[in-house]
Amino acid sequence: MSGIYLHIPFCKQACSYCDFYFVTRTSEREHFVQQLLEEIQNYADTPYAVETVETIYFGGGTPSLLEPRQVEKIMKALQQSFQIEAREITFEMNPDDVSEPFLGDLKSLGVNRASMGVQSFDPDLLDFMHRAHSSGEALHCLELLSKSRFESYTVDLIYGNPNQSEEQLETDLDKLLLFNPPHVSAYSLTIEPRTRLGKQVELGRIAPPKDDKVAAHFDIVNQRLAEQGIERYEVSNYCRSGCEAVHNSNYWEHQNYLGLGPGAHSFWWDETAVRWENEADLRSYLRNEDTKETEQLTLQQLAEERLMMGLRTREGIAIDELEKKYDYQFSERQKEYLDNRQQEEKLKADKRIRLTDKGIKIADAIILDLVTLY
Repeated sequence: MSGIYLHIPFCKQACSYCDFYFVTRTSEREHFVQQLLEEIQNYADTPYAVETVETIYFGGGTPSLLEPRQVEKIMKALQQSFQIEAREITFEMNPDDVSEPFLGDLKSLGVNRASMGVQSFDPDLLDFMHRAHSSGEALHCLELLSKSRFESYTVDLIYGNPNQSEEQLETDLDKLLLFNPPHVSAYSLTIEPRTRLGKQVELGRIAPPKDDKVAAHFDIVNQRLAEQGIERYEVSNYCRSGCEAVHNSNYWEHQNYLGLGPGAHSFWWDETAVRWENEADLRSYLRNEDTKETEQLTLQQLAEERLMMGLRTREGIAIDELEKKYDYQFSERQKEYLDNRQQEEKLKADKRIRLTDKGIKIADAIILDLVTLY
């Protein structure tokens, strides 16, 4: 089984925190779609097209800036070039693009999971994040989505903003939970160096939130969602039972996937494991001059990646999986480290290694320490 990720690089404006590849010149959408169709067709009759495609993910950028007729062309090209038996087709969208007819068109084209980028309902926070939608549009789109034929959807929320109070976060959660969402992706705001927010922090105009404040926000999100039966199954992902994101879960388990579009990443593990990235440049992509950076991965690298991704999930990672699939065994230093963290109640280690709620708050630090002790 494999997955396909399509990177749609267009945005109306630049969010202050985003470091994904995007462009704001949306006039080239039709040209882009034609080039994307060609890239899809180029994979026909290759070894990558033999494996059954289980998931398709339209990400970006802002896929909802595409017209339904353009999405239809893309879906037809995928059907013609790949063995599509998709149980999950996800489409990212922003609130200001959503209408009842648009949702209906996507559903009729086979899209069965929506990903709504709300981030916040607070006007001041939306302005700070430089989001294109208003609080009213966020509420309206969720009302449309909850009444639509989409049984599966997820809502993105961001916490840990500078100057964001616990009361503001509680209010955001109050409004979100009114719609009884099946899945929530709640992210702590990260400050990336090449973003508008990163530059403001670098210049001293904005102070990043302190760790204890972010931890308090994390606790509020965990508690409030759990009270409504929306349980954490990965550091940033929460869902009701059976509503886990299949596409993202496959990433974490090293399933094969192809990335299409400028800046998209691919991973394929057959006899050897290879990762490659399309050049993050729309002009080069449209001229069919896209260059790919390719990396062949060793079992050691794969094992460390699997360990990093597995420890971010509720299921953790099975020790025998590391040994059998990756030929990876913990060193004495790592075993001692695991014992110490277990005594601190930050993880549980038996046949599987899982981080506790206490440990998940510092997951990145624990994972980094563990990997570097090999």
